[in-house]
Amino acid sequence: MTNGVDHKSIEEYILSMPNSLRDYPFGTDVAVYKVGANAEDGKMFALIAEGSDPVRLSLKCDPQLAVLLREKYESVMAGYHLNKKHWNTLLLSGQLSIDEVQDLIRHSYLLVTGKDHI
Repeated sequence: MTNGVDHKSIEEYILSMPNSLRDYPFGTDVAVYKVGANAEDGKMFALIAEGSDPVRLSLKCDPQLAVLLREKYESVMAGYHLNKKHWNTLLLSGQLSIDEVQDLIRHSYLLVTGKDHI
């Protein structure tokens, strides 16, 4: 755990988003967080690689912001096994603060839900 950015605290924050739920559609190696009434109809907004150390978190992101974040931080990369234009993968090694990570989780959630605030 680095700067309070551990799997459990990140997952708790993700699941605090309205109508969010955890699913394992790709097997037990990747926790997929969706928003919706149920797992089948939900839209993905976050993924965490189970057992990754540091935590590897993938989030949907505005394409222009995604590029800026990748240029600014070594720990932000194009989405791992995801659409590289719309997804970033973050290695939570301490380079990003917990507040920055939470902001990016909210950003992803709002992009997927089409809302402008939570």
